Amino acid sequence: MSHYSDPTPPSDVCLLLRAYAEQRWLSREVVPVMRQLQAPGELPDEQLGAALAYLEVTWLEAVQLAAETDAAFADLDHAAPPSAEETLPCKARSYHAAVRTLRQAVAAHVTALVSAPCESARTCEPAGW
Repeated sequence: MSHYSDPTPPSDVCLLLRAYAEQRWLSREVVPVMRQLQAPGELPDEQLGAALAYLEVTWLEAVQLAAETDAAFADLDHAAPPSAEETLPCKARSYHAAVRTLRQAVAAHVTALVSAPCESARTCEPAGW
């Protein structure tokens, strides 16, 4: 008797895992560097260039994770239409929406820091961060 086991997790679980990985990367890798760049005196001036370069690299990884998260969301949407009776798919969609909001907020700050035509990242702080 042979048992077939599909190694691919369901699309709702894939979305939850992808969204979690993206949220964790943003929170642990991107945001701390942004805060260091925006905090007066946090980094010596000679380290600003390296910190900005590191921010760019971590942001590129975040963009890749975002694409994977959005692809998992599309897979879930193609698998079945949203239903109020399905709690896990609904929670996966909600978590994705929250991570997308975080992504957009972080993107605005990263863009301001990386593309700012200023002498120092500290003089280009986005308001409200």
